[in-house]
Amino acid sequence: MTGTRSGLLEGRVVMVTGGGNGIGRASALRCAEAGAAVAVTDRDHAAARTVADEIAEVGGMGCAIALDVTDDDAVRGAVEQTVARFGKLDGACNAAGATFMGVRMHEVDVDFWDHVHAVNLRGLFLSMKYQVAAMLEAGGGAVVNIASTAAIAAIPNGSEYCSAKAGVAGVTRAAALDYARSNIRINAVLPGATRTAMMEHAFTLIDRLREIVPEANPMGRLAEPDEMAMAVRWLLSAEASFVNGVLLPVDGGLTAQ
Repeated sequence: MTGTRSGLLEGRVVMVTGGGNGIGRASALRCAEAGAAVAVTDRDHAAARTVADEIAEVGGMGCAIALDVTDDDAVRGAVEQTVARFGKLDGACNAAGATFMGVRMHEVDVDFWDHVHAVNLRGLFLSMKYQVAAMLEAGGGAVVNIASTAAIAAIPNGSEYCSAKAGVAGVTRAAALDYARSNIRINAVLPGATRTAMMEHAFTLIDRLREIVPEANPMGRLAEPDEMAMAVRWLLSAEASFVNGVLLPVDGGLTAQ
Protein backbone atom coordinates (compact mmCIF):
# COMPACT_ATOMS: atom_id res chain seq x y z
CA MET A 1 0.00 0.00 0.00
CA THR A 2 1.56 3.25 -1.14
CA GLY A 3 -0.29 5.68 1.09
CA THR A 4 -1.42 7.68 -1.94
CA ARG A 5 -5.21 7.71 -1.87
CA SER A 6 -6.79 7.73 -5.33
CA GLY A 7 -10.37 8.57 -4.32
CA LEU A 8 -11.74 5.96 -6.74
CA LEU A 9 -13.76 4.35 -3.93
CA GLU A 10 -14.12 7.38 -1.66
CA GLY A 11 -17.14 7.04 0.61
CA ARG A 12 -17.56 3.34 -0.08
CA VAL A 13 -17.60 0.54 2.47
CA VAL A 14 -16.08 -2.72 1.24
CA MET A 15 -16.04 -6.14 2.88
CA VAL A 16 -13.28 -8.55 1.85
CA THR A 17 -13.46 -12.25 2.65
CA GLY A 18 -10.17 -14.10 2.77
CA GLY A 19 -8.62 -10.71 3.34
CA GLY A 20 -5.71 -11.84 5.48
CA ASN A 21 -3.48 -13.02 2.67
CA GLY A 22 -2.98 -13.35 -1.07
CA ILE A 23 -5.46 -11.76 -3.45
CA GLY A 24 -7.81 -10.86 -0.59
CA ARG A 25 -5.09 -8.98 1.25
CA ALA A 26 -3.99 -7.13 -1.87
CA SER A 27 -7.60 -6.23 -2.68
CA ALA A 28 -8.25 -4.91 0.83
CA LEU A 29 -5.16 -2.70 0.64
CA ARG A 30 -5.98 -1.41 -2.84
CA CYS A 31 -9.58 -0.63 -1.89
CA ALA A 32 -8.41 1.26 1.20
CA GLU A 33 -5.87 3.13 -0.90
CA ALA A 34 -8.76 4.17 -3.16
CA GLY A 35 -10.62 5.68 -0.19
CA ALA A 36 -12.90 2.85 0.94
CA ALA A 37 -13.47 1.81 4.53
CA VAL A 38 -12.60 -1.89 4.54
CA ALA A 39 -13.80 -4.75 6.72
CA VAL A 40 -11.02 -7.33 6.44
CA THR A 41 -12.44 -10.77 7.23
CA ASP A 42 -10.53 -14.02 7.46
CA ARG A 43 -10.60 -17.32 9.34
CA ASP A 44 -7.15 -16.29 10.58
CA HIS A 45 -8.08 -13.29 12.71
CA ALA A 46 -4.45 -12.37 13.37
CA ALA A 47 -3.78 -12.13 9.64
CA ALA A 48 -6.89 -9.98 9.16
CA ARG A 49 -5.77 -7.73 12.03
CA THR A 50 -2.35 -7.28 10.43
CA VAL A 51 -3.97 -6.09 7.19
CA ALA A 52 -6.35 -3.76 9.06
CA ASP A 53 -3.34 -2.33 10.90
CA GLU A 54 -1.55 -1.77 7.58
CA ILE A 55 -4.56 0.18 6.38
CA ALA A 56 -4.64 2.30 9.56
CA GLU A 57 -0.91 3.02 9.36
CA VAL A 58 -1.39 5.01 6.17
CA GLY A 59 -4.49 6.84 7.33
CA GLY A 60 -7.16 4.49 6.00
CA MET A 61 -10.17 3.02 7.78
CA GLY A 62 -10.18 -0.71 8.39
CA CYS A 63 -11.38 -3.31 10.86
CA ALA A 64 -10.63 -7.00 11.26
CA ILE A 65 -13.32 -9.66 11.71
CA ALA A 66 -12.72 -13.37 12.30
CA LEU A 67 -14.84 -15.29 9.80
CA ASP A 68 -15.41 -18.86 8.69
CA VAL A 69 -17.35 -18.33 5.45
CA THR A 70 -18.96 -21.77 5.70
CA ASP A 71 -20.80 -20.75 8.90
CA ASP A 72 -24.17 -19.14 8.15
CA ASP A 73 -24.47 -17.31 11.47
CA ALA A 74 -20.86 -16.11 11.33
CA VAL A 75 -21.26 -14.65 7.83
CA ARG A 76 -24.48 -12.87 8.75
CA GLY A 77 -22.79 -11.54 11.87
CA ALA A 78 -19.74 -10.31 9.95
CA VAL A 79 -21.93 -8.32 7.57
CA GLU A 80 -23.87 -6.91 10.52
CA GLN A 81 -20.62 -5.93 12.24
CA THR A 82 -19.43 -4.17 9.11
CA VAL A 83 -22.65 -2.18 8.82
CA ALA A 84 -22.59 -1.35 12.53
CA ARG A 85 -19.00 -0.13 12.29
CA PHE A 86 -19.17 1.85 9.05
CA GLY A 87 -22.88 2.58 8.60
CA LYS A 88 -23.51 0.59 5.42
CA LEU A 89 -22.10 -1.95 2.99
CA ASP A 90 -21.89 -1.16 -0.71
CA GLY A 91 -18.92 -3.17 -1.93
CA ALA A 92 -17.57 -6.68 -1.48
CA CYS A 93 -14.68 -8.78 -2.67
CA ASN A 94 -15.10 -12.47 -1.97
CA ALA A 95 -11.65 -14.02 -2.03
CA ALA A 96 -11.89 -16.80 0.58
CA GLY A 97 -10.99 -20.09 -1.04
CA ALA A 98 -9.61 -23.61 -0.77
CA THR A 99 -7.37 -25.42 -3.23
CA PHE A 100 -7.23 -28.96 -4.66
CA MET A 101 -5.64 -32.24 -3.54
CA GLY A 102 -3.64 -32.77 -6.73
CA VAL A 103 -5.00 -36.25 -7.53
CA ARG A 104 -7.29 -37.68 -10.19
CA MET A 105 -11.02 -37.39 -9.64
CA HIS A 106 -11.61 -40.99 -8.48
CA GLU A 107 -8.86 -40.57 -5.87
CA VAL A 108 -10.29 -37.42 -4.27
CA ASP A 109 -11.31 -37.96 -0.66
CA VAL A 110 -15.04 -37.32 -0.23
CA ASP A 111 -14.57 -35.17 2.86
CA PHE A 112 -11.98 -33.08 1.01
CA TRP A 113 -14.36 -32.64 -1.95
CA ASP A 114 -17.02 -31.41 0.48
CA HIS A 115 -14.51 -29.04 2.14
CA VAL A 116 -13.46 -27.45 -1.16
CA HIS A 117 -17.08 -26.92 -2.17
CA ALA A 118 -18.04 -25.69 1.28
CA VAL A 119 -15.40 -22.94 1.23
CA ASN A 120 -15.41 -22.01 -2.46
CA LEU A 121 -19.10 -22.31 -3.22
CA ARG A 122 -21.22 -22.46 -0.05
CA GLY A 123 -19.01 -19.79 1.49
CA LEU A 124 -19.42 -17.60 -1.56
CA PHE A 125 -23.19 -18.08 -1.56
CA LEU A 126 -23.49 -17.20 2.12
CA SER A 127 -21.25 -14.16 1.71
CA MET A 128 -23.23 -12.86 -1.25
CA LYS A 129 -26.57 -13.64 0.40
CA TYR A 130 -25.94 -11.31 3.32
CA GLN A 131 -23.81 -8.78 1.44
CA VAL A 132 -26.49 -8.27 -1.20
CA ALA A 133 -29.19 -7.92 1.45
CA ALA A 134 -27.14 -5.13 3.06
CA MET A 135 -26.55 -3.50 -0.33
CA LEU A 136 -30.27 -3.47 -1.02
CA GLU A 137 -30.67 -1.53 2.23
CA ALA A 138 -27.90 0.84 1.13
CA GLY A 139 -29.50 1.49 -2.25
CA GLY A 140 -26.98 -0.43 -4.36
CA GLY A 141 -23.45 -1.67 -4.58
CA ALA A 142 -21.01 -3.97 -6.32
CA VAL A 143 -19.66 -7.45 -5.66
CA VAL A 144 -16.51 -8.98 -7.11
CA ASN A 145 -16.01 -12.69 -6.65
CA ILE A 146 -12.61 -14.31 -7.02
CA ALA A 147 -13.09 -17.38 -9.21
CA SER A 148 -10.26 -18.87 -11.30
CA THR A 149 -9.40 -19.62 -14.89
CA ALA A 150 -10.06 -23.20 -13.72
CA ALA A 151 -13.76 -22.25 -13.92
CA ILE A 152 -13.55 -22.19 -17.72
CA ALA A 153 -10.33 -24.09 -18.54
CA ALA A 154 -9.94 -27.33 -16.63
CA ILE A 155 -6.70 -28.29 -14.91
CA PRO A 156 -5.53 -31.89 -14.47
CA ASN A 157 -5.90 -33.40 -11.01
CA GLY A 158 -8.18 -30.59 -9.90
CA SER A 159 -11.76 -31.78 -10.39
CA GLU A 160 -12.94 -30.63 -6.95
CA TYR A 161 -11.47 -27.16 -7.48
CA CYS A 162 -12.59 -26.76 -11.10
CA SER A 163 -16.16 -27.76 -10.30
CA ALA A 164 -16.38 -25.42 -7.32
CA LYS A 165 -14.96 -22.48 -9.25
CA ALA A 166 -17.30 -23.21 -12.17
CA GLY A 167 -20.07 -22.90 -9.59
CA VAL A 168 -18.68 -19.50 -8.57
CA ALA A 169 -18.90 -18.41 -12.20
CA GLY A 170 -22.46 -19.65 -12.46
CA VAL A 171 -23.77 -18.00 -9.31
CA THR A 172 -22.00 -14.76 -10.25
CA ARG A 173 -23.76 -14.53 -13.60
CA ALA A 174 -27.15 -15.62 -12.27
CA ALA A 175 -27.04 -13.18 -9.36
CA ALA A 176 -25.95 -10.39 -11.71
CA LEU A 177 -29.27 -10.81 -13.50
CA ASP A 178 -31.24 -11.04 -10.27
CA TYR A 179 -30.05 -7.61 -9.05
CA ALA A 180 -29.35 -5.69 -12.25
CA ARG A 181 -32.47 -3.54 -11.70
CA SER A 182 -31.55 -3.00 -8.05
CA ASN A 183 -28.37 -1.00 -8.72
CA ILE A 184 -26.15 -3.91 -7.70
CA ARG A 185 -23.47 -5.16 -10.10
CA ILE A 186 -21.92 -8.60 -9.63
CA ASN A 187 -18.81 -9.70 -11.50
CA ALA A 188 -15.96 -12.17 -11.09
CA VAL A 189 -12.23 -11.99 -11.60
CA LEU A 190 -10.71 -15.21 -12.93
CA PRO A 191 -7.05 -15.21 -11.88
CA GLY A 192 -4.47 -17.21 -13.69
CA ALA A 193 -1.65 -18.74 -11.66
CA THR A 194 -0.82 -16.13 -9.02
CA ARG A 195 2.03 -15.96 -6.51
CA THR A 196 0.07 -16.76 -3.33
CA ALA A 197 0.34 -19.22 -0.44
CA MET A 198 -2.34 -21.31 -2.16
CA MET A 199 -0.22 -21.47 -5.32
CA GLU A 200 2.82 -22.43 -3.28
CA HIS A 201 0.81 -25.27 -1.77
CA ALA A 202 -0.17 -26.46 -5.24
CA PHE A 203 3.49 -26.49 -6.21
CA THR A 204 4.14 -28.97 -3.40
CA LEU A 205 1.40 -31.30 -4.64
CA ILE A 206 2.42 -31.83 -8.26
CA ASP A 207 5.95 -32.54 -9.47
CA ARG A 208 7.51 -29.88 -11.72
CA LEU A 209 4.44 -27.63 -11.47
CA ARG A 210 6.65 -24.75 -10.32
CA GLU A 211 8.53 -24.90 -13.63
CA ILE A 212 5.61 -25.84 -15.89
CA VAL A 213 3.12 -23.14 -14.88
CA PRO A 214 5.17 -20.03 -15.79
CA GLU A 215 6.36 -21.68 -18.99
CA ALA A 216 2.76 -22.41 -20.03
CA ASN A 217 1.69 -18.77 -19.69
CA PRO A 218 2.01 -16.56 -22.78
CA MET A 219 3.71 -13.91 -20.62
CA GLY A 220 6.09 -16.48 -19.16
CA ARG A 221 5.50 -15.74 -15.47
CA LEU A 222 3.15 -15.94 -12.53
CA ALA A 223 0.85 -13.04 -11.71
CA GLU A 224 1.25 -11.01 -8.53
CA PRO A 225 -1.72 -10.64 -6.13
CA ASP A 226 -1.71 -6.89 -6.69
CA GLU A 227 -2.44 -7.41 -10.40
CA MET A 228 -5.70 -9.11 -9.40
CA ALA A 229 -6.43 -6.46 -6.78
CA MET A 230 -6.30 -3.65 -9.32
CA ALA A 231 -8.93 -5.44 -11.42
CA VAL A 232 -11.06 -5.90 -8.30
CA ARG A 233 -10.77 -2.23 -7.40
CA TRP A 234 -11.82 -1.16 -10.90
CA LEU A 235 -14.82 -3.49 -10.97
CA LEU A 236 -15.99 -2.13 -7.60
CA SER A 237 -15.70 1.47 -8.81
CA ALA A 238 -18.02 3.74 -10.78
CA GLU A 239 -15.60 3.42 -13.69
CA ALA A 240 -17.14 -0.03 -14.25
CA SER A 241 -20.71 1.23 -13.88
CA PHE A 242 -22.05 -0.72 -16.89
CA VAL A 243 -20.02 -3.89 -16.30
CA ASN A 244 -22.26 -6.62 -14.91
CA GLY A 245 -22.24 -10.40 -15.01
CA VAL A 246 -18.72 -10.51 -16.44
CA LEU A 247 -16.18 -13.27 -15.87
CA LEU A 248 -12.93 -11.37 -16.32
CA PRO A 249 -9.82 -13.50 -16.87
CA VAL A 250 -6.71 -11.79 -15.52
CA ASP A 251 -4.33 -14.46 -16.73
CA GLY A 252 -1.66 -13.08 -19.03
CA GLY A 253 -3.46 -14.52 -22.07
CA LEU A 254 -3.64 -18.10 -20.79
CA THR A 255 -7.28 -18.64 -21.80
CA ALA A 256 -6.72 -16.95 -25.19
CA GLN A 257 -4.55 -19.86 -26.36
